Amino acid sequence: MRGPAFFAYADNDLIDLKEAVIVDVEASRAVRQAEVGAARTMLERTAERFGMKPERLAADSAYSAEMLHWLVDEQKIEPHVPVIDKSERQDGTFSRSDFSYDPETDTCPEGKTLTTSGRSVNEGTNRLYLGSTFNCGPCHLKERCWPNTPARRIPRSIYEHAREVARSLRGTPAFERSRQGRKRIEMLFAHLKRILKMGRLRLRGPSGAQDEFLLAATAQNLRKLAKLVLPTEPQMA
Repeated sequence: MRGPAFFAYADNDLIDLKEAVIVDVEASRAVRQAEVGAARTMLERTAERFGMKPERLAADSAYSAEMLHWLVDEQKIEPHVPVIDKSERQDGTFSRSDFSYDPETDTCPEGKTLTTSGRSVNEGTNRLYLGSTFNCGPCHLKERCWPNTPARRIPRSIYEHAREVARSLRGTPAFERSRQGRKRIEMLFAHLKRILKMGRLRLRGPSGAQDEFLLAATAQNLRKLAKLVLPTEPQMA
């Protein structure tokens, strides 16, 4: 932002939180969308190569609703990741989080239902839940809910179920353990930059970045292996 433009790549690592061992590596463009795709690539590759599938996935970036759907509904992996939600209102009216979600209906704070036709909107990413004028018209919460429309409208992601699962996990003991375990991950990236001096890449292009990141991860795993195998105290003759 404060200097000339330069090419950059992101180093994405799939790491066993228990032992801080790097299981897979994937280089990507330095944008959030590419990082999410890299996570899916590493999970699929690890399952194919080693027959390993995690019970939970911890990450510090917010994954898309589609990625959460893939984790929850297709892979049965608990997503210990934050969920992006920009629906909170600041004008004093009810936000989307004030409505109880159900795949067929939403329920408003007054207990009335908002139904959906199931038709997707916003280029197929959302589903619209609508209140009825019969229920909403005489409601005493009208001014706090829908002062400028005939009835309340609530847009929901077509993958809202997966988002709800991710939200429900936040704050649980397992989620907190995952958050604490991420400290080991940050130490590996700090070691990569400060000790292995990977401030810049020496090879060009995505393939070069992948090779360098893979070699660096191999060195870090060998260092971990040496600590686990070799005795920590000198042996007396």
